[in-house]
Amino acid sequence: MTAVEIKAFLQRMATLVQEQKDELTQLDSVIGDGDLGLTMTKGFTAIAESVETLEEEDVGKLLAKAGMVIASAAPSTMGTLMATGLMRGGKAVQGKSQINLTDLAALFQAFVGGIMDRGKAKPGDKTVLDALYPAAMALQSAADAEKSLAEGIQEAFQAACDGLEQTKKLISQHGKAACFQEKTLGHQDPGATVGMLLFKALATMEVSHGIN
Repeated sequence: MTAVEIKAFLQRMATLVQEQKDELTQLDSVIGDGDLGLTMTKGFTAIAESVETLEEEDVGKLLAKAGMVIASAAPSTMGTLMATGLMRGGKAVQGKSQINLTDLAALFQAFVGGIMDRGKAKPGDKTVLDALYPAAMALQSAADAEKSLAEGIQEAFQAACDGLEQTKKLISQHGKAACFQEKTLGHQDPGATVGMLLFKALATMEVSHGIN
């Protein structure tokens, strides 16, 4: 994946979030503040607009820039977490004009680590991590098995979907959702939905750009 493809991935994410804006809002209105659809649409739209004209071949610097943009455009809890993830992930691949599956795995390991550090959460707490963590692990497993980039991305997307489904069985431990405790049981986590959409955007890139 080159910087051009990373730009396309970020722009695809903006499109997906826009398409799912109402669903994200509905999910968040049940166990959160009800503003997730708005803030994520605002944040990723700002990223898409910013990278469109950005002349940057360094994948790491491009992701760091995207992180700074969403931090400014969507200064919410999730906006801050996404910003941290993008900047940490960018640092992991800084200096590279092209990344392979091993690099992508390192990127998302750092992405997840940044969110865990910033949000003081862990997998199983019913947060964005419940989609991102298994997806990042799937990328690493695919890289260790020397699979293709396309295979790794598809396996990561499936892991994110499975992780998102599992959030229905969990009780929220962080943020406003934690106030609802057992009432969050049975509900899909809105943050994890955003995490799944990130890997859906990547999976879509695999189809439309023929990543191998």
